[in-house]
Amino acid sequence: MSPYSRYLMVAFLTLIVFGVPARAEATSPCSGIAVEHSLTPVGNDHKAVSVYRPTKAAGALPLIVLLHGSHGSGGAFLAETSLATVAERHAFMIAAPDGGIAVDKGFAWNIPGVPTVAGSLPKANDRDDVAFIGAVIDQLVAAGCVDPERVYATGVSGGGRMASWLGCVAASRFAAIAPVVGLRAGNPSSTTPAEPDPASCKPSRPVPILAFAGDRDTTNPIAGGGARYWGYGMHAAERRWATLNGCLAVPTTVRLSVEVYEQRYSDCRDDADVRGRITIGGGHNWSVVDDEALWSFFAAHRRVRDPHAP
Repeated sequence: MSPYSRYLMVAFLTLIVFGVPARAEATSPCSGIAVEHSLTPVGNDHKAVSVYRPTKAAGALPLIVLLHGSHGSGGAFLAETSLATVAERHAFMIAAPDGGIAVDKGFAWNIPGVPTVAGSLPKANDRDDVAFIGAVIDQLVAAGCVDPERVYATGVSGGGRMASWLGCVAASRFAAIAPVVGLRAGNPSSTTPAEPDPASCKPSRPVPILAFAGDRDTTNPIAGGGARYWGYGMHAAERRWATLNGCLAVPTTVRLSVEVYEQRYSDCRDDADVRGRITIGGGHNWSVVDDEALWSFFAAHRRVRDPHAP
């Protein structure tokens, strides 16, 4: 048993709902689920994972792991997005954990070798966020709530970097990822920071990717630069993922609207296409995301089954 599993319990509590009325009666044993974690308590009532399940859902659903930005929390981020409304329309579940590193009044993610926005590297005794997120998925799958072939990850800023890291080191767990203003393909190279270090991202299988960004993002610029944790830009990350996924080397550009275009790498192994969607005039926030497009991309992908995967 994972050390984190001992601290996770599935409790049938009042449904955690953000902006959608709760129903009076549960129609599924998962309808009132919450996952609690006690390794890094804050005050006396710290719930490390906020979970949303649609009000009319039944059976094992797809799961989106929603990762907050640095200084944020899972519950607050879930409340800020409209994904719960989208989940009601399309019947998927959301799990929004808190990061394992306390930063100011919120949390950051433990990505080995990558400094947080506070400028410090993760410590050896900081929570292993990959293991923790994996334990959350295991709990929800074991409870019959989640289809393990349809688990996805998205997140904003630092959460986008964490979603990318999950693609690098936990590809067997996720059918696709969608980093928002935070696409990475491993750490910046120590010798050529404008490119990712190939040794720092070696996924076990091709990973379908839809990344969102704005061309006026000065925090994580799409052209690269910025803070030490950033280095190379979004397009360099796309190129590296296209190589990892065995895609055609030259992308196509598709204009989706006056303000939005996509750079697409196609003909990839296992249909693991790589797309980077740019909003002209968009900044460093979740507003660059089209929630319906996000779900449509996820829904088109199931995990390619690895016989050795959990």
